[in-house]
Amino acid sequence: MSQEFSPIPSPETPVLPTDPLDHNVCLCFKVSIRKMQHFIEREKPKVPSQLSQCLDAGTGCRWCVPFLCKMHRQWTAGESMDLAVSPEEYAERRGAYKRAGVKHDPLTEQPTPPINP
Repeated sequence: MSQEFSPIPSPETPVLPTDPLDHNVCLCFKVSIRKMQHFIEREKPKVPSQLSQCLDAGTGCRWCVPFLCKMHRQWTAGESMDLAVSPEEYAERRGAYKRAGVKHDPLTEQPTPPINP
């Protein structure tokens, strides 16, 4: 009698949750969309910066700050909160952000042009 075991995933191949609400919005501190939604509904933050009180979201590499601000705007408008990108693309874009060493998303934002005196 033999038993079949599923292979153990390697650290390079993360296992993603099947429910989109369980995908992380803050990858540094593993804060899921669901955790952030519950925090927002419970605490009713007046400004987006208060979202950092949810398990320090947004205080690590700061990649997720624009997404947290978007979630706050969506909640304020009574809309459903989401990331609007797949978790794989989100993680890939964060990797590019960290490799670039800049404080903006190099895949979507243009650098701020210099101000002419």
